[in-house]
Amino acid sequence: MFIAVNFVAAAAEVVGIALNFYMWVIIIRALISWVNPDPYNPIVQFLYKITEPVLHPVRRLMPVYNIGIDLSPLIVILIIIFLRSFLVSSLVQLAQRMR
Repeated sequence: MFIAVNFVAAAAEVVGIALNFYMWVIIIRALISWVNPDPYNPIVQFLYKITEPVLHPVRRLMPVYNIGIDLSPLIVILIIIFLRSFLVSSLVQLAQRMR
């Protein structure tokens, strides 16, 4: 039984770290977009490839108000914070109850 408890606790930690890392990647991409980056830079290409599959559907769902600001990174960050608070906390509590 202790193996299952340790597995759930480790999964909670890995999910929390992955969500935290992805949130920072979204923030870095948003900051880089303010300075008109070189699209041929490998780092910029990597950031776009890793974030665009998540940001594009959010952009499609949001109405366009012609304000000139892309709010999709903010929405995705809020979703990540929710997932981190809900999912990771639920996994930690599950591991505690399994003991």
